[in-house]
Amino acid sequence: MIFIACLALFTLTVSVLSEGFGVGLISTSFVKTLGKTLCLCLVALAMDVVWGYCGILSLGHMAFFGIGGYAIGMWLMYARTELIVIQSLAAAPLPPTAQEISQGIATQIFGVVGASEFPPIWAFAHSLPLQLAAVVLVPGLIALAFGWLAFRARVTGVYLSILTQAMTLALALYLFQNDSGLRGNNGLSGLQNLPGQGATPQSTISLWFLWASALALGLGYVFCAWMVSGKFGSVIRAIRDDEARVRFLGYSVEAYKLTVFTVTAIIAAIAGALYYPQAGIINPAEIAPIASIYLAVWVAIGGRGRLYGAVIGAAFVSLLSTWFTGGQAPDTNLGVYTIQWVNWWTVLLGLSFVVVTLLAPKGIGGLFDLIGKGRKP
Repeated sequence: MIFIACLALFTLTVSVLSEGFGVGLISTSFVKTLGKTLCLCLVALAMDVVWGYCGILSLGHMAFFGIGGYAIGMWLMYARTELIVIQSLAAAPLPPTAQEISQGIATQIFGVVGASEFPPIWAFAHSLPLQLAAVVLVPGLIALAFGWLAFRARVTGVYLSILTQAMTLALALYLFQNDSGLRGNNGLSGLQNLPGQGATPQSTISLWFLWASALALGLGYVFCAWMVSGKFGSVIRAIRDDEARVRFLGYSVEAYKLTVFTVTAIIAAIAGALYYPQAGIINPAEIAPIASIYLAVWVAIGGRGRLYGAVIGAAFVSLLSTWFTGGQAPDTNLGVYTIQWVNWWTVLLGLSFVVVTLLAPKGIGGLFDLIGKGRKP
């Protein structure tokens, strides 16, 4: 309840101070940054459940995040391009046929990669309900198939982490190809322009996505808290601590791990579906293995095994990264060398991960434990 109250207060404050509400103390671009940060907090929750509670160090959950973004991005790009094509053909002497409109849309979208026809993967791009279903079903089925094969073979530890990273790398390399059906390295762009909302300012649209992201994070937090509580939560924590003993007690370890892996993959995909319309573009570089490594770093810095720790870690690192890489952090002159934080931010992040791992394994969330102990009589 404390988390939900803080999230509600945060969302209300940002909304009132935003340009979309009229006060204008918070810019539209920063509202988008905050909305994207909430989405990253949601995927960090998923990572915390699968790693912090179940002990599966997945280095592939940002792949599911990207799949969710691609799924909703296909509909956004199709619907927006359809409006443009219909308007351009409206001046023709004869009304355009459905085939001409479809051909025009395909040419507009895939002309950049030298194609003019829709790949089979775009068969349902015209339907928002079907693409929303794809946000859930596609990553869920991929996670289910991958998890079933890996857990059935009892792959654990670092070997499982390498497998998830290999899966992510394979997906990214495939998407870089122009014949993947998703425009290769160009990715999907213009996602911030909602179809039929051309007259709506971005300041208002950014608020809509902020509210949607906050709602998703709140519901995701409640769901994850329910998931890690009770018998189910006790079993997955036991699997994390001593998998062999849990199996000896008669529990189906593989079924529990598969459930956690699949459910968290779906949560990550939902976060991605909300993130990329705010980012405006998605390309294969977003699914590169380094993104999943960053996700693990966020959770470790925030404190794995604590849902609020994952949220704190993701929000803290994300906002700090925006500050450093956005050129807002002043260069530090050491006399013989000037540190430009745009280039050195990743080094600082890596060092922070090492320090937290060695000296503060409970992360930032561990501070709340100390505060709680200090209040006890």
